[in-house]
Amino acid sequence: MHYDIRLTLHYDYDGWAGGGRHQVRVMPQTIPGVQRVIAASLSFSPEPAERSDFSDFFGNHAASIAYREAHETLDVKMSARIAVKRPEPGLDVSPTVPALGDEIRQVLSLAPDAPHHFLASSDHAGIDPAITAYAAESLALGSVLGVADHLCHRLHDEFAYDNEATTVATHAADAFRLKRGVCQDFSHVLIAGLRGIGIPAGYVSGFLRTIPPEGKERLEGADAMHAWVKVWCGREMGWQEFDPTNAMRAGNDHITVGHGRDYSDVAPIVGRLKMTGGQVGEQSVDVVPVG
Repeated sequence: MHYDIRLTLHYDYDGWAGGGRHQVRVMPQTIPGVQRVIAASLSFSPEPAERSDFSDFFGNHAASIAYREAHETLDVKMSARIAVKRPEPGLDVSPTVPALGDEIRQVLSLAPDAPHHFLASSDHAGIDPAITAYAAESLALGSVLGVADHLCHRLHDEFAYDNEATTVATHAADAFRLKRGVCQDFSHVLIAGLRGIGIPAGYVSGFLRTIPPEGKERLEGADAMHAWVKVWCGREMGWQEFDPTNAMRAGNDHITVGHGRDYSDVAPIVGRLKMTGGQVGEQSVDVVPVG
């Protein structure tokens, strides 16, 4: 599949901001065997006084920008053409969860994709006794892939999608108690549950093509950034991706921007402003199939 993607982040400030510094992670990345960036651009309005583009520890594209002059709005615009072709799911050759521990110990690497980085608690996905006990109910499925898939579907079936119940600051334990939230919360609970029973899991941010109801036209700006989960399923299968919000494996409609331990590693924009008052933000995303 080929997609044209357009993203706009717009911020209005209550007053003039005298300066600011931000890190932005919204650019899709090339992942061998999964997706390829054909062309991409990232722009800001107003133009920043400083800009530095780099790859972070996990290989995500990041742009560091700084403002020294007063401004009352900020626009971030990203456009890209992406080709996505994920491999077809193969046979389940993942180990049992007890055997997975031995395979993790045999990984003598701390490279960005090493499973060791994705076992411990992180800011938004802390290991929680209640979530661990909930996840342990899926252990009867035997294989790591089976456990992850079963837990993914349970979360979809037993939690309610509610875009007013949580915020970007909500932690997995809070979303678990509410039994509701958005894709970020579903992903954090799945990550925390898998880590609690010894399965490495990480957070994936990106875009998901949405298909309009039959007979209806696609709405411009109706798509949004999405989140799902990657799970280390042993030496033979490596990292596999699950979307608990939609009870499915990640497919060709999932376009990856970045990955990390949780949302805090791949937030679209973080930073500091020199100002008083608050701000209001809007997000618009278009994911359009082409070719």
